[in-house]
Amino acid sequence: MATKKSSVVTIVLLSLFFWGPAFSADVPAEQPSAGPEPPAVPAKDRLDFEQIIATAKKRVFPALVFVKPIREEFGSGEKRRAEIFGSGVIISPDGLVVTNHHVAEKAVEINCVLYNKEQVKAEIVGLDKETDLALLRLKLPKDAPALPFGEFADSDKVTEGQFVMALGSPFGFKRSISLGIIMNADRYLGFESLHKYNTWIQTDAIINPGNSGGPLVNTEGKIVGINTLSVMIGGLGFSIPSNVVKDIVRRLQQDGKVVRAWTGLRLQALKDFNSNTFIEGDSGVLIAGVEDNSPAQLAGLQAGDVLLTVGGIEYVGKYVEQLPKLYWQLADIPPDREIDITYRRRDQIAYTKLSLTLKGKFEGEDFDCRRWNMTVKEISKFANPDLHFYQQKGLFVRAVRYPGNAAKAGIRRNDIILKIGDTLGQMKQIDTLSDIEKIYQQIIADEDREKKVLLEVLRKGLPRLIVLDYRKDYDEED
Repeated sequence: MATKKSSVVTIVLLSLFFWGPAFSADVPAEQPSAGPEPPAVPAKDRLDFEQIIATAKKRVFPALVFVKPIREEFGSGEKRRAEIFGSGVIISPDGLVVTNHHVAEKAVEINCVLYNKEQVKAEIVGLDKETDLALLRLKLPKDAPALPFGEFADSDKVTEGQFVMALGSPFGFKRSISLGIIMNADRYLGFESLHKYNTWIQTDAIINPGNSGGPLVNTEGKIVGINTLSVMIGGLGFSIPSNVVKDIVRRLQQDGKVVRAWTGLRLQALKDFNSNTFIEGDSGVLIAGVEDNSPAQLAGLQAGDVLLTVGGIEYVGKYVEQLPKLYWQLADIPPDREIDITYRRRDQIAYTKLSLTLKGKFEGEDFDCRRWNMTVKEISKFANPDLHFYQQKGLFVRAVRYPGNAAKAGIRRNDIILKIGDTLGQMKQIDTLSDIEKIYQQIIADEDREKKVLLEVLRKGLPRLIVLDYRKDYDEED
């Protein structure tokens, strides 16, 4: 994870600890047989394993990059610049670097420290928030020598029990390495919005804050994943499989972004052990939900239908680990094109046609209303579905500064801004970021006006009027 601002993962671990069999004063617990002593590992074999690890490290360690972005943040109620620390890995001799999206997002400047302790500036080639991947390019002189780079392995061949190494720059330290094994090669974490396009490689190799974007390497010195998430309790680490990384890198190189289609479908496995939902059959996938006004709803699909084929391709979602592949396939369908759908509804086979649209930006842009001591953000149906339910287009309060004028007036985080003005008769509708930028600049530039502004906001579906008094300049007190 990146130091300072890391990916947020909520994983509920339900652990039952037993002290042993039920205690009885009269009947002692049966002791298991110790069994035969395991054979000792010959010293030669231990040395051979250490040599394998050393060789693997030597192949990829020079490609490790310490990433230091300076980025704009809006989460405190005002725009601030902050330097964070993360990791990356060089994947081409001319300086392409893979790291995490949450390391490089909103960066206005990126510096990278190479294996020889040289600091080099980098530029963003492309970002993909939904897989949490970013592609950078080092700004090297034209006559710069070729750089050492890491090679990708085939993550489909990764199996449980294999030894791996997690490389990175934890807590801002320049470089480190931790050794572990693959605990699960195909872990499903159950995200419904972010990260739903891939399963994960789970490892017990320690991934600390600052390791985000660093490589997970096998004993051949090849990259099997990009370190992204960790759970400090229990020492669980999660990496994006290398085959996913390779595909995203190709798309970012080609387009600078990842273009996806939007269906509005939420899928569920036929045999879902978490919810105890079991549907007979070995093919198809359950439609758990359909978004309002989405292509899927317009096609007549409903929650409870079992999706069988899409464009003639059979969909198999018997278990949760198969869902990311299906989401990926749906997102790759060319938009603005009708495609045949076969589904089952109450034991009856039915047919329809689905016309997909481009998904667009996952997350909206930010704006700092600095004198009012609050930041605002565009509503996105993907990143802010709860707010989008009330207002399909517009802005919401991302954060308020404490202490500050907005907080004093009673403005809260996630208030949707409807109108801004002086009186009820002069309120202006706020639909876009440019709307609020324009009216904010006009109000702040007017030195003769009273330092008060009227806002109409929507809070949990209920409109309300708020008078924001901004006579006090909190920046002057800092």
